[in-house]
Amino acid sequence: MKMKKNICLFAAVLLLISALTGCQKSQQAVATDGSTSMSKVIGALSETFESDTGITVTYNATGSGAGIQAVEEGRCDIGLSSRSLKDEEKAKGLNETVLALDGIAVIVNPQNKVDGLTLEDVSKIYTGEIKNWKELGGEDGEIVLIGREAGSGTRDGFESVTDTEDKCKYRQELTSTGDVITTVAGNPNAIGYASISAVKDSVKVIDIDGVLPSEETVKDGSYAIQRPFVLVTREKEDLSDSAQKFFDYITGKDANQVIKDAGAIPVK
Repeated sequence: MKMKKNICLFAAVLLLISALTGCQKSQQAVATDGSTSMSKVIGALSETFESDTGITVTYNATGSGAGIQAVEEGRCDIGLSSRSLKDEEKAKGLNETVLALDGIAVIVNPQNKVDGLTLEDVSKIYTGEIKNWKELGGEDGEIVLIGREAGSGTRDGFESVTDTEDKCKYRQELTSTGDVITTVAGNPNAIGYASISAVKDSVKVIDIDGVLPSEETVKDGSYAIQRPFVLVTREKEDLSDSAQKFFDYITGKDANQVIKDAGAIPVK
């Protein structure tokens, strides 16, 4: 009888351990990796989600290309990309879900007298055809081209819209949106580009073809330089319970206001 009780007790302990292990597994941290331009949006969504569920969300700001690769290699749950997936990436078994839209602002130093450019002007500036601000009604000064590093979603989006892929004559190629803003803010002759959600008062946003980037002008398509914020997952592979909960929350309507407050435009 005593042995039978011990066996029952042992079985109960095993069941308890199994239940606790299962609970811990379902509540494991969610790992995200990728676009630095999405930092404000994903940070706000993560904070709200963690507050509501107690599930931690980690974010590794490595850039869109690195985030996509991290998903492909199984090093994170959800990749973050500020560009659409390329055909060759989809062919590797990756899926994309558009979370929001974002305008890419063209920024200059506040001392710059130029307030607006055409899309053609921007293309000619970045390919080196227009070299001096005086050609555009500004002060006499060589234009200093600032951009992002190869693999950046912001760079990919900007170059795709302006038709400058593999043609840009960058003076500096920087590894984060923040670095671009800081560099333009410190050089009266500099021009750069950055997500509108990240732009600060230290730089001036100029209009493109008479239109400034905003939620309304991005959503209605009147502002030309825009791109998607994309969630990247692995095809035919289920997310963990925690990652699925986070994915469902950020792609649902309840997250719209958080996305808006972070400066992006929700698609739902």
